[in-house]
Amino acid sequence: MKQYDFVEGMRMYIARLREQGRYSSAKSYQDALNSFLRFCGREVIPYIYIDREILLRYQDYLQGRGCSWNTISTYMRRIRRVYGLAMEKGEAPFSRYLFKGIFMGVKSKQKKALPMESLRLLMTDPLDDPELLKTRQALCLMFLFCGMAFVDFAHLKKSDIRGGVLRYNRQKTGTPMLVEIQPVAKELLAALMAGTLQDSPYLFAFLSGTKTGEEAFREYTSALADFNRSLKELAKACGVTEMITSYSIRHSFATALKEQGVSIEMISELLGHQSIKTTQIYLKSFSLDKMSAVNKACFENIYNNVSKVG
Repeated sequence: MKQYDFVEGMRMYIARLREQGRYSSAKSYQDALNSFLRFCGREVIPYIYIDREILLRYQDYLQGRGCSWNTISTYMRRIRRVYGLAMEKGEAPFSRYLFKGIFMGVKSKQKKALPMESLRLLMTDPLDDPELLKTRQALCLMFLFCGMAFVDFAHLKKSDIRGGVLRYNRQKTGTPMLVEIQPVAKELLAALMAGTLQDSPYLFAFLSGTKTGEEAFREYTSALADFNRSLKELAKACGVTEMITSYSIRHSFATALKEQGVSIEMISELLGHQSIKTTQIYLKSFSLDKMSAVNKACFENIYNNVSKVG
């Protein structure tokens, strides 16, 4: 009887994800496969080799290597997905309790929001380095654009600005977003767009606009890594000691609004979150004018109060 190979099944699934343009998911499955291969110490892993004891030992192995519970969960869910597909096709033995005792949930991560004082320093502390000034301009714009995720910020196109309003769809969910461009944002836009090539479709120079498919995905991941490195350099120059990534900007925006007493419904809409919760029904009732006023007040509360520091 033929022994079907888990590694082959995983690679076929990764190839399918790439064909569908789901490059981020493909990378996640590849990372899980690479990790499992290192643990098993073999290039061929028949499905019959994978049992509950092996998975429990793999879980202990990941813990011993300092992996977070969320990373462990991700790897295990990737293995379960491919094993489940093989089981449906009769290529893997049926096992009702194969993943019993294996963590596949989500543990709350430590808050990434920055203290308001640190945000003020990042936005306003004197700088001489022109590259760090560009990083600051991007940080301020992402905050002004309702805590915009870097993936959306990097993919903004010149055609997304119409009539003083930024209109775009979130990369992650496809949610249509509207952001009124404040006067201070116009100044920052002009400064940051100075480095964008004239024939590029994008607002900013993070992406070339010449890549497609997996090459475009790699270009974006490289741009994200570069931006996160620049944020760390900016934090060091401003005397900010907290860990900072592009996500810190988004999380800090939401936290600042919460501390100002803004409703969770408004925060969710400003961030472009999707949810099936009943409270989300009320989100559509907020007008662009009201969201713009709240967004502007949030930024100015931090940016214009430098004189009060100390």
